[in-house]
Amino acid sequence: MPQTATTQLATLSSEIRGRFEGFSRSQKDVARYIVDHLDEAAFHTAEELARRAATSSSTVVRFAQALGFEGFPGLQAAARDEYRRWRENPDAAIEPLPSAPLFPFDQTEFEAALAADHANLEETARAVDRDEVEAAVDMISRAGRIVVCGTDQMAFFASYLRHLLLLLDLRCEVVASANQDALTRLGRIDEDSLVIAFSAGRAHPLVTRALKFARNRGADTVAICDATLSDAAKLARHRLYYSSDSPGYVRSHAALLGLVQALTYAVYARNESMYADRIRAFKLK
Repeated sequence: MPQTATTQLATLSSEIRGRFEGFSRSQKDVARYIVDHLDEAAFHTAEELARRAATSSSTVVRFAQALGFEGFPGLQAAARDEYRRWRENPDAAIEPLPSAPLFPFDQTEFEAALAADHANLEETARAVDRDEVEAAVDMISRAGRIVVCGTDQMAFFASYLRHLLLLLDLRCEVVASANQDALTRLGRIDEDSLVIAFSAGRAHPLVTRALKFARNRGADTVAICDATLSDAAKLARHRLYYSSDSPGYVRSHAALLGLVQALTYAVYARNESMYADRIRAFKLK
């Protein structure tokens, strides 16, 4: 890749996507973050970018060198050039400019976390692909059996999605660990099943295993992830993206929670009359 961003033919994002499989595991974490957060790569320091990508600044520098730059400043220049060209593109004019900050610039840590959640919800809403959502809603509505896979922090959201779907009397199970009972559930996956996989950052081996197994069995698959270059996103037939940026020490899950609730509401709304009595009975409890 040329050293000067102004002379390069390919954008930084396309270069990263094209060479993604050749990166190390830690470099892939940086790659995923930069592709989905180009503005941060353009204007943050290597240290701040590393913190947000949950890695080290030395990994960020090595990643820049792996792309052919002498160091992070070269990568940042390419990111700024691509970001500037994207902002100047007439086709981008239909996208609203970022709104004013929700809190003052001297915001507290508490306010900064809330502001990040607000921004994540907005970014997730803007990134929604209607076709992907409709496909997911259709598959959930007609699936004979739904298996939701999510480990660690994603296990909560897998269980919550199951809870919401059970309220609609849809057959749903959760796989959250590699115990024998969970593996038995995976073993029952067939072409009438739907596997929904949750992933945050690098996909857990159990999640990728479930998606590969589902694909081999001819089952439908949906990945809900916060990185467009996630292994889960590549293995799934359909994918829904959410933003999880956070100034804190853990990812923000505000947008993910909103996405899960919106998805199940869309399933309910597709055939409201069929679900009405069951939901009415639940509300009376």
